[in-house]
Amino acid sequence: MKISTLLRKMRKSKLFMIGFFMLFAITVSCFTSRWWVQWDSQVSDLMSRLGAPDWFANGLSGHPFGADPLGRDILSRLFEGGWVSLKITFLVTLSSMILGSVVGLIAGYYGGWVDMVLMRLCDILSSIPQLMLAICVVAILGTNMFNLIFTMSVTGWVSTARLVRAAVFGCKNKEFVSASKVMGASGFRILWKEIFPNTITPLMISASGHFGGTILLETSLSYLGMGVPVPVPSWGNMISDGRSYITSAPWVVIVPGIALMMTVLAFNFIGDGVRDILDPKNIN
Repeated sequence: MKISTLLRKMRKSKLFMIGFFMLFAITVSCFTSRWWVQWDSQVSDLMSRLGAPDWFANGLSGHPFGADPLGRDILSRLFEGGWVSLKITFLVTLSSMILGSVVGLIAGYYGGWVDMVLMRLCDILSSIPQLMLAICVVAILGTNMFNLIFTMSVTGWVSTARLVRAAVFGCKNKEFVSASKVMGASGFRILWKEIFPNTITPLMISASGHFGGTILLETSLSYLGMGVPVPVPSWGNMISDGRSYITSAPWVVIVPGIALMMTVLAFNFIGDGVRDILDPKNIN
């Protein structure tokens, strides 16, 4: 698809544009917050413990979204936690796509016992809920940022591998692949130059839908104390810290909960939009 055609379809897709601007606003706010938010996200002020939101009545010098059980400013923690979650989500999605693509390409192209072994591995991993598997791996490796990214990556590649494998099966017997074999091209060159470009469209669709699930998984692990290590903020541990105060200070849970909901909604809008844009039946 030409770049001009792709951009035109993006502009015409309402879901994609809504999701894009939502995610753009969230990302820019999280990234730039260190320069305009006045409070340190990890500094406690027990005098402001569970302080109610002033909704910007005192500008940025107050606590627009209130304070948490340790008196830390929720606004600063919200944006810093969002930036941490977005970075983890991007890295995990990228690594999962790479790992799943490699496995799918190898399984689909070589077939035989290689395909059988790799697909049985996928079956085993698919039979275990990803959250449960991630909890087990983190419990073994320990809780830190690297182990979190590694765990989410090695437990999230299965669907991508199956998708790429199916795409490889659909094109590995085409004439252009047979011509490359006759000309003496190596298996690696055929995979990379001939077959892989035909998997990019399903990969983009898979990646766009993978983001929302990844950030929810990271939040779930952080909520359980097995994700982002304290005192680094994340939306998951913010919700976990405030769950005991949901009746007396509901803003401690509601604010990060709404931020998480809006981010997942933005990712889902983008995913639905990308699916419509790359649909070959959509010729407009």
